[in-house]
Amino acid sequence: MASVAEWVEGARLRTLPAALSPVLAGTGVAAFAGGADPLRAVLALLVALALQVGVNYANDYSDGVRGTDEHRVGPQRLVGSGAAQPRTVKLAAFGCFGLAAIFGLVLVGLSGQWWLLAVGLASILAAWFYTGGERPYGYRGLGEVFVFVFFGLVATAGTTYVQLARVPWPTWAAATVMGALSCAVLVCNNLRDIPSDRLSGKRTLETRLGDRYSRWFYVLLAVIAVAGVIVTAAGTTWWALLGLSTLVFLVPATRHIITGGTGMALVRTLKLTGFAELAAGIGLFVGSLIGV
Repeated sequence: MASVAEWVEGARLRTLPAALSPVLAGTGVAAFAGGADPLRAVLALLVALALQVGVNYANDYSDGVRGTDEHRVGPQRLVGSGAAQPRTVKLAAFGCFGLAAIFGLVLVGLSGQWWLLAVGLASILAAWFYTGGERPYGYRGLGEVFVFVFFGLVATAGTTYVQLARVPWPTWAAATVMGALSCAVLVCNNLRDIPSDRLSGKRTLETRLGDRYSRWFYVLLAVIAVAGVIVTAAGTTWWALLGLSTLVFLVPATRHIITGGTGMALVRTLKLTGFAELAAGIGLFVGSLIGV
């Protein structure tokens, strides 16, 4: 039961910021452009939540059956700890992907942009093959690339597009913020797991960069996120600078990274990074509404 509670807590900390923040940021830009649609925004959020939960289950299953979690540092996982049967976790992942597809189909029907079905399919495939399949891209150092694209660019710009039927350029700046912070969460997680990933043969970007350069990569992502908030504000309203509230969490998180936190100490850093992403999304959204 302890493992299940740990898994739920860890999943909650990863899922809510990653799903909610891009939708808030994308809806904020849509609102400033005069085209926010609450129903479509909620559907976009449901798609994002279902995908995020599905990714958590899929990663738990795939890493567990591969034995990658045998030397894991941090919250235990369901399959790796023996708290749940692999088949159950796999079915839970597919169930979440199915829900994402249903919500996405409704959203596409409302928007009338049927080509977005291909984007939805690509998102589901990316979620599964991060650690699933015979040659998962997460094991080849490509995790951050796909996280930036799908959890940043696609999630944010897609939210704006289904409401406006276009993507104003400030959306891409906001999407960059979300993508950079989503990648920072992944970097923090993989930085903690460098020793265990090397033992299990999991070749993440962080095992390739090494401890030192992975930390500087995190700092670079933090700088990009802050710059992205400023650019978004320049293209919409200066009230969007409320997105800089991310610094409340991002500064101490970056300090933890720079000063060499390791192991379980990085769990706190991961939490702060997730809160930083959520603060950026809320700030951009509220600022855009005020600007309207």
